[in-house]
Amino acid sequence: MKKFSIILIIFSFLASCGIYKPSDARKVPVNANERVKKNMEEGRGFKLGNLGKSNGNFMFASSNPMWRASMEKLSFAPLAVVDYGGGVIITDWFSDDTSKDEIKITVRFLTNEIRSDAINVIIHTRNCKTFNNCKIKTIENSTNNEIKFTILRKAAEIEKQDLVKTKDDIGEYKIPGKNF
Repeated sequence: MKKFSIILIIFSFLASCGIYKPSDARKVPVNANERVKKNMEEGRGFKLGNLGKSNGNFMFASSNPMWRASMEKLSFAPLAVVDYGGGVIITDWFSDDTSKDEIKITVRFLTNEIRSDAINVIIHTRNCKTFNNCKIKTIENSTNNEIKFTILRKAAEIEKQDLVKTKDDIGEYKIPGKNF
């Protein structure tokens, strides 16, 4: 009986707080984005400090042409580390069946822009005589630049395709300050 009365008191306090307010469906927007905008204008909801606060510059892997191009071009190798937040892709050690040498490719993103200094490609080679007796060297030759420029070319293609798709989706648009 004591527990029941405590629950009843708590429920009455919560009910009197006005948590539930019936709403008129004619006044509530159907579109979720419009509802969010309306609620933000009315001051509804809550925030936990700056959590969820953004400056409008969204950097998701699926929208970054450099990242998508790198993932596509390195799809032939097993991936060990794929960290979009840290800006790095590292393959696992791999080789063809004819060679004892294994290689590992590391792609470091220095910027999201498509330009020649935007990524750094590092290739390591490992030669093992026995299981625990391996020599690892960094390779610096034309292969690094070939991988880099292949990724950059693919990223430029992806960006161009994205612009065409955006143009098809929203029609003609002008960028402020640009006269085309």
